[in-house]
Amino acid sequence: MDLSTANTFFTTLTFLANIAFLAIVVIGVIALFGGSARRFSTRAARLLGARARVAALVVAAVTTAGSLYYSEVKGLIPCELCWFQRICMYPLVAILAIGVIRKDRAVIWYAMPFFTIGAPLALYHWLVERVPSLDSSTSCTLGVPCNVPYFEELGYITLAFMDMSAFLLIGALLWMGRAGERANEEAAT
Repeated sequence: MDLSTANTFFTTLTFLANIAFLAIVVIGVIALFGGSARRFSTRAARLLGARARVAALVVAAVTTAGSLYYSEVKGLIPCELCWFQRICMYPLVAILAIGVIRKDRAVIWYAMPFFTIGAPLALYHWLVERVPSLDSSTSCTLGVPCNVPYFEELGYITLAFMDMSAFLLIGALLWMGRAGERANEEAAT
């Protein structure tokens, strides 16, 4: 697969991840209104339930595979901020895989430090690419600068934005799945 095709593929996945994240947020906000809106949100959360861990695992695995593809296959050297994001993303694959295999509902607590640190870090990296004054606050080198994205799709999607989207979706899936499992327990009692 050439770089242009990979960029289109991962940009499409990022766009879909953003739609899914926004849908989960909207469902969560709807739950605040009570009545039929809350029942709709509860049904949506119950439907997602335990599947959320699997979906979060898929997002983490695809993000990790994409990261490795860009660096190991296409030779794009990660900057320092990219490495920090990798430090947050790569363990999520193992943590979520164990959570899925063990059907561990508490996996959200093991994964939370990674996505709560990774998402703001990726946002910061994306902002460094956009706001020149933020570049001076990083320790990135001239050889692999943090402020120059390897590519930009649709005027805003870069590797940092892709990573941020993945972290946000993983977090939202795990929270929604937890809410759904609680709703399923309440319905069973």
